[in-house]
Amino acid sequence: MKNPASRQELLFQFRGTPPVGTSISLALQHLVAMIVGCVTPPIIIAGAIGLSQADRVLLIQASLVMSAVSTFLQLFPIGRRFGSGLPVILGVSFAYVPSMQAIASSGGGVSAIAGAMLVGGAVAVIVGIFVKKIRLLFPPVITGTVVFTIGLSLYPTAINYMAGGTANTYESVVEVRGLTEALVYGSWQNWLVAALTLTAVMVLNHHGKGICKLASILLGMVFGYIVALLFGMVSFADVGTAAWFSLPRFLHFGVTFDAASCIAIGLLFAINSIQAIGDFTATTVGGMDRDPTDQELQGGIIAYGVSNILAALFGGLPTATYSQNVGIVTTNKVVNRTVFAFAGGFLLLAGVSPKFAALLTTIPQCVLGGATVTVFSTIAMTGMKLIASQDLTARNTTIVGLSAALGVGISQASAALSQFPAAVTMIFGKSPVVIATLMAVLLNLILPKEKS
Repeated sequence: MKNPASRQELLFQFRGTPPVGTSISLALQHLVAMIVGCVTPPIIIAGAIGLSQADRVLLIQASLVMSAVSTFLQLFPIGRRFGSGLPVILGVSFAYVPSMQAIASSGGGVSAIAGAMLVGGAVAVIVGIFVKKIRLLFPPVITGTVVFTIGLSLYPTAINYMAGGTANTYESVVEVRGLTEALVYGSWQNWLVAALTLTAVMVLNHHGKGICKLASILLGMVFGYIVALLFGMVSFADVGTAAWFSLPRFLHFGVTFDAASCIAIGLLFAINSIQAIGDFTATTVGGMDRDPTDQELQGGIIAYGVSNILAALFGGLPTATYSQNVGIVTTNKVVNRTVFAFAGGFLLLAGVSPKFAALLTTIPQCVLGGATVTVFSTIAMTGMKLIASQDLTARNTTIVGLSAALGVGISQASAALSQFPAAVTMIFGKSPVVIATLMAVLLNLILPKEKS
């Protein structure tokens, strides 16, 4: 039998069984770092589509459960080519939110997103099979441009939420029993709650220590939620009727295939597959003092694609590796998969409880906006860091500047593509990420490289 000291050392090895108490506490650390990011996209998309309360709960449930399943598939590989066997956590990704909002605005529901995810999952599997060759098309200046553009494209979502959510007009609010006029879009109450939530997040992030710093977004949302309660912005009417236990339903939302949606989401899956290489590499370099093997990268990306196909069938939203959890690994060097399995288990438990999902739907949109604006800014700055990791030559600044300008500019000018077919507008005009990605890859291929 191993003594306590040697069992404690197992925390820094991928295999083995470290102390349960320590493993659970470290797993909770990972959970609080990613839970807000995991549940916010389904809440945003449910609002954009206009889902009923019951379907909102199901969407959140399915997203949490499939995040857990995706994590388990990475931790416990099947064979040699399915799963990375690395200490990573997957959750619903903000990278897909702009394109999913575009699908929602064009009349497509969760079924259209699911169809696009099936195609995107297949794209990710193909990327995984040919990862060595394809990754050459996506150097840091390209992935950085894409991530930076994703961050920029999410800012309007955060601002709309801080103002109360675009659906929250006076007419819609007065019909909801128990809620006050504080929910009117753009009201001072919404902005006050959002500002207080943002302030709490920033104070905890910059002055907190330990768990307070790590869970700054979660704790900031709790503070904002309490303030919103005092303003009468929260109703628990739907929580009481929600069941305690339920499983996601197979094909509950159905599957429909729209060519424009499939192209837009499929391209993002290709990009996120390459982005996952960065997270896998950061995990092994920071936590294991080595580079990932080709087999780990290939198995990880293939499992990422297959898990998203499963998520589409069970009504979840697209998942991806979570960089904030990679950051924890590189900080504390804990890589034992027992810790990550506990974190996945907590995600699974949260997902099978409609009561928990219904409680999440009571969070006012101004609280979500105040908390997530910092997340979106971090995404944009992560892109800037990737870009800055390369020399900012005239060639690289042209790639970044022109790609971001065309992507963001065209998506913001709503009538810019009005004379083109609807499918063209859907692919290129709704989300800046598609044009920015294509332009960055094209410019990287055709612009002459500077001589060293």
